[in-house]
Amino acid sequence: MSDKQLDLDKHRGMAEQKATDIRRILADVENNAKDLRDRQGILENQLLSAPAASWPEAAAKARYVLNLYAAGMGEQWYDAIHAGGSA
Repeated sequence: MSDKQLDLDKHRGMAEQKATDIRRILADVENNAKDLRDRQGILENQLLSAPAASWPEAAAKARYVLNLYAAGMGEQWYDAIHAGGSA
């Protein structure tokens, strides 16, 4: 058996190579999204574990929660606020 690695992608057609690349990129995106959700969970547990020790810390916690809320409302909320309407 040879120790030389085979590059199987070069034996495939262009469409198959692109499909493989897309699957690899999609797997990377899904793994990164899972890592982000895990880190976000850890951060939220730390934010909730103790009250803020100072006003700047309280403001940072409030900003985080407001950003989560705003992200959940979507573009419709953003458009309504910036058009002078109400959400």
